[in-house]
Amino acid sequence: MSPTCDASPILNEFDQPIGPPVPGWTPREQPPRTPIEGRLCRIEPLDVDRHGPALWRSFSMAPDTRDWTYMANAEPLTDEARLRAYLERNAASTDALHHAIVDRASNEALGTFALMRIDCANGVIEVGHVAYSPRLKQTTLATEAMYLLMRRVFDELGYRRFEWKCDSLNAPSRAAALRYGFQYEGCFRQAIVYKGRSRDTAWFSIIDREWPAIKAAFEHWLAPENFDADGRQRLSLRALIESQRGGA
Repeated sequence: MSPTCDASPILNEFDQPIGPPVPGWTPREQPPRTPIEGRLCRIEPLDVDRHGPALWRSFSMAPDTRDWTYMANAEPLTDEARLRAYLERNAASTDALHHAIVDRASNEALGTFALMRIDCANGVIEVGHVAYSPRLKQTTLATEAMYLLMRRVFDELGYRRFEWKCDSLNAPSRAAALRYGFQYEGCFRQAIVYKGRSRDTAWFSIIDREWPAIKAAFEHWLAPENFDADGRQRLSLRALIESQRGGA
């Protein structure tokens, strides 16, 4: 689906097209440093002592360092001391606000992500610094984690826009954004320089009026009855989101 801007603008007294009013709008609150409870996982503000050892166990299972190629602010975390320094820097940040993704069954942290570029005045926020360990990738728990973060952004805090940005060459990240229901908006050419190379940045977003359909699709997908006895999905999240959008 191609992104579209508002097709039917309002005309002002000069016959100039203007955007729709946002009655009663007030700036949104900063995201709180509080946990978010799910059925499979718990999202917790990053704490180095609590989460660090489990994150090292989880990340060190990777056979190589390819997961860090597109991480703009992190080099490969090849030893526990380097991981701890990375986590200490992230835990001290307020924007980005980093979280650990904790498996409720084992009570172990399996990955991290952050809310960042927090624009309270306009109700815009971005998910970034997504670091999923091999234990978290392509799991139901990983999808629930993203759903919980979206639910905080839209339902709890009332933001209008949720963004996802990545290196345009990062095919897994682009595919994940589309699977989660983000719409591709375009490419910002030569947007940044990182790790000594140029990056074109792909932009994706979900806006508040799209969220109810996407939320319903996530909840359908995450329901236990959507999985067979072997844990295989009956309906894909992408198909459910497209179905919800078609019926909206």
